[in-house]
Amino acid sequence: MRVRRMKRIDKSVFGPWAIVTGASSGIGKEFARQLAADGLNVVLVARRVSILEEIGRDFAGQFGVRYRAVQADLAHEDFLEKLAAAAADLDVGLVVSNAGVSANREFLAAKPATLLESVQLNVVAHLRLAHHFGNRLATRGRGGLLLVSSLMGLQGVPYMADYAAAKAFILSLGEALHSELYRRGVRVTVLLPGPVDTPMLDELGLMPADLPMRPMSTERCVAEGLAALASGTATRVAGRMNRVMTTLMPRSLTVKMLGDMNAKILARGETR
Repeated sequence: MRVRRMKRIDKSVFGPWAIVTGASSGIGKEFARQLAADGLNVVLVARRVSILEEIGRDFAGQFGVRYRAVQADLAHEDFLEKLAAAAADLDVGLVVSNAGVSANREFLAAKPATLLESVQLNVVAHLRLAHHFGNRLATRGRGGLLLVSSLMGLQGVPYMADYAAAKAFILSLGEALHSELYRRGVRVTVLLPGPVDTPMLDELGLMPADLPMRPMSTERCVAEGLAALASGTATRVAGRMNRVMTTLMPRSLTVKMLGDMNAKILARGETR
């Protein structure tokens, strides 16, 4: 069953083109689908261009929109040059900065190169996208930036230390830009999902019994994010129960709970 949003994305503000990074699967793909359903043309960005082409053709046939597939690895420094060139002739009104990667690991055991690659994708890419397209949108005088953070960014998370820190950076950046760019006609929203039913859960080795609640659907998560953007909301924790838990649960208890969960996942992986 499709989730219906109370507030639809206004093409006159956020269109006619939207850019979505990490659009080949999961939350990113769903962002692109819902934006296409609202009548926006979509620039699909990810590493696997053949998948993007399939997704784009599907959206074009289903919703009558145009698409452009851009192959770019946001963990590489040249990604922005590729994306900027691919979108130079388009009237872009919305950028969804979603791409990211997470991993359960002991911080001290990780190779420095691995940590730096994670920072490039989870921090630097979001920063550069916000700066480049923030300038374009401000010059345009209208539009939006939607930055995807995570509940992990609300506190430190043992065995996901660099990932949680990166998501905290995105949250702080977006909160500041919400105020700065508002005067320039640009709306900025930070979405903080909790566990969402995407391939990333399997990649992390998470099982249903590991989670305190059932994972949220990608449709509901994305719908909440787009509704928050349309309403001019600075930050949005996706999911009612997640909002309740982040309000009521002491931060120290959350750190311990997440650390225990990740330690168990690591131990399970080592015994496979």
